[in-house]
Amino acid sequence: MKPLPSVLVLAGGPDAEHEVSLQSAESVADALREAGAAVYQVVIDRPTVEELAEMPGEVVFPVLHGCFGEGGPLQDMLESLGRPFVGSGARAARTAMDKLATKLLAAQLGITTKPACVFDPGDAVCPLPLPVVVKPVREGSSVGLHLCEDGAGWARAHGEVSRDIAAHPGRAYMVEPMVCGRELTVGVLEKAEGLVALPMIEIVPREGVYDFAAKYDRDDTRYVVNPEFRAGQMHIPLVLECAAVALAKSLGVRHLCRVDFLLDESGEPWLLEANTMPGFTSHSLFPMATVANGMEMFELCAHLVRMAVGRESPSTREPPRGGGVS
Repeated sequence: MKPLPSVLVLAGGPDAEHEVSLQSAESVADALREAGAAVYQVVIDRPTVEELAEMPGEVVFPVLHGCFGEGGPLQDMLESLGRPFVGSGARAARTAMDKLATKLLAAQLGITTKPACVFDPGDAVCPLPLPVVVKPVREGSSVGLHLCEDGAGWARAHGEVSRDIAAHPGRAYMVEPMVCGRELTVGVLEKAEGLVALPMIEIVPREGVYDFAAKYDRDDTRYVVNPEFRAGQMHIPLVLECAAVALAKSLGVRHLCRVDFLLDESGEPWLLEANTMPGFTSHSLFPMATVANGMEMFELCAHLVRMAVGRESPSTREPPRGGGVS
């Protein structure tokens, strides 16, 4: 096998997940060094195209989470420079970062997802039946998540979100029904044969929801690889794996993504969102799934770099139209 090219690992970014990105990038850089690659680690904010062009490395591994680094702008610049990079291209990244656009696409594919609407500060009354969840349309890691179980919860969220929108013009929030049940995630990895599903993982917080603190600040969340299902639900893993791959293909994802679902108390699965650059920290689910599938962290990162400089990837082709998931 040919030696790995030199890799520019980008970290940080201007978004709310800056600190998480630093942790992820450190893990990726260490793994690539273990795989034998020359690694250049650079912490960025919002660089210009000219600044990116001057940075070393034959392949770019942008380990950033959030609108700028994961949602299209950085990918636009890398594509304009013609530099090979790990992760989805700008078009797929931009669509997947938009939770409402992703839900609309999923619905077209026959993937079940709850109806949602854009949050309007002028709506003193919740536009959907309570309980609901209010969250940013274009953020990850449960940043800005508000759980509204009753009218008082809606009033608190309405005030906080309205103030945040006023302070950050252009920031959008969404409202969707709250689903109580099991949180499940399916990683999707591009291999020689195309996009394939990784082992499903169930996320079991000690209490409450899987929020930012449960993801990165605490060590009491349990992660169950290939979780068990009761009689009558044995089909769930295959359904969600097929749904994750179908959604990734339709988005035009390349190399990797993670798709999150909730399984309600009646056994009905509901799509939450897709992430085109999942976390790579010690708590992160995507590398956990690849390890369960027999691919260690250093092998995963080396594989992604090789994919970036290798054959044509899905995001360089026209995404498929139509199709459904049973």
